[in-house]
Amino acid sequence: MSDMILEVKDVTKKFPGVVALDHISLSLKKGEVMAVCGENGAGKSTLMKILSGSYTEKEYEGDVFFNGQKTHFQSVRDAKALGIEMVYQELNMVLTASVAENMFLDDLPSKGPLVQWKSLYKKTEELLVSMGMEEVRPDQIAGRLNSGQLQLISIMRGISHNPKLIVFDEPTSSLTDAETKVLFREINRMKEQGTSVLFISHKLDEVFTIADRVTVMRDGAFISTDNIKDIDEDTLIERMVGRKIENQYPKTKSIIGDEVLRVEHLTVPHPSIKGKNIVDDVSFSLRKGEILGIGGLVGAGRSETLGGVFGQYTKNVNKRVYIDGQEVSIKSPKEAKSHGISFVTEERRLTGFIPNFNINYNLSLCWMDKLLPTLFINRLKEKQLTGAIFNRLGVKAPSINTMVTNLSGGNQQKVVLGKWLIGDTKILFIDEPTKGIDVQSKTEIYKLLCELTAQGVGIVMVSSDMPELINMSDRCIVLSEGRITGEFLHDEVTQESIMRAAISEEK
Repeated sequence: MSDMILEVKDVTKKFPGVVALDHISLSLKKGEVMAVCGENGAGKSTLMKILSGSYTEKEYEGDVFFNGQKTHFQSVRDAKALGIEMVYQELNMVLTASVAENMFLDDLPSKGPLVQWKSLYKKTEELLVSMGMEEVRPDQIAGRLNSGQLQLISIMRGISHNPKLIVFDEPTSSLTDAETKVLFREINRMKEQGTSVLFISHKLDEVFTIADRVTVMRDGAFISTDNIKDIDEDTLIERMVGRKIENQYPKTKSIIGDEVLRVEHLTVPHPSIKGKNIVDDVSFSLRKGEILGIGGLVGAGRSETLGGVFGQYTKNVNKRVYIDGQEVSIKSPKEAKSHGISFVTEERRLTGFIPNFNINYNLSLCWMDKLLPTLFINRLKEKQLTGAIFNRLGVKAPSINTMVTNLSGGNQQKVVLGKWLIGDTKILFIDEPTKGIDVQSKTEIYKLLCELTAQGVGIVMVSSDMPELINMSDRCIVLSEGRITGEFLHDEVTQESIMRAAISEEK
């Protein structure tokens, strides 16, 4: 009897004008963890949607065998019935429902028409304890949790069904190092029980930590499969991008100028805990041409610091903001923009672009005042402005009229960043600039940030990616429990110095 639980044979998936998968074949053993690596747009997510039943057998060519039997999936439910679970990078949660309801969304324990709440809460509590989340209550509303907690709940939901095969798509993009260790512990436990795992990640250190084998895809085609012990990181990257990348972090030494931004005594109340501040009396400055990194653990107040300055949060927020030495009032994003501040948020799919519009519209969205001298949009000027940015960023798309949702994650991020480059940005806030994007796109984003600093733009960059923070920051501050617990110049920024400050309890 074959020890293969999954066999994909000669699978091809086409979209109008695009071959997303081109005769892909791979196999997965029982109790094995296989990493699937490749740039955004390589076809990884398309393949996973076939395996999870999101695409039916009539929507692709080729065959998929599970446990030796050819699959005939007509829906996600069919895949689940065979024991295949999918944990997506984008959270699929009902934020107005409780943690317990989200955990057992499609399998609520009931007696007749009535939900057995006591049983539901008990099962949920046991799962929360097993994942080290004792601080979360089963009846707590999901929308009040941070992104890392929500991601762990999504992971637990998939694990709780005791699958034969589970697919993780960028599962650690919102997790802390400690939470990632919990996930890896669960993956190793599942391996011992015979569960197979497909693990998609751009974080190559995780791939080398957790995978038994690694498969590389590029432009919809199969490139290679290797035992993890037989390949190194440089070779893996070269196969993913099709060439060597000499410098993943192309940081140039820019000329640091005068102070462009100073924030004093920023305080932002906690959204759900009365009497607690998520940002507590934070002060910092930024100079022209400088990249100021902000490090810290999830929940330390990093994103809220940017949002508090930008005017995203206003209720009971205290702050004093100075731009070019002059005090300014910022009570809304519109006011922040009028002072030359731009903000690329962490969750690009939620707050970065409008999914139902094309690239052109999303690029011009923030600058309609430049395009509306009268009642009508100046389409010629719009085309000139957006076309220049589209070409400058090298967005991989058939045209500027392509829908943003049809782009890879890296190209979506270029559009989100590009919309701020049309105006007169002097200060750029960027939160997790390369979250969930591939190696090549990361390098392109870094080059763009360096171009901006060379032009005198000051950048404040929040990042959970240690190498990114270490290599790209001219200076770095670290937050812990809403307060600054460390500040380091470029040569002093190390993983050890950041982590020591991140877990500090000094006030």
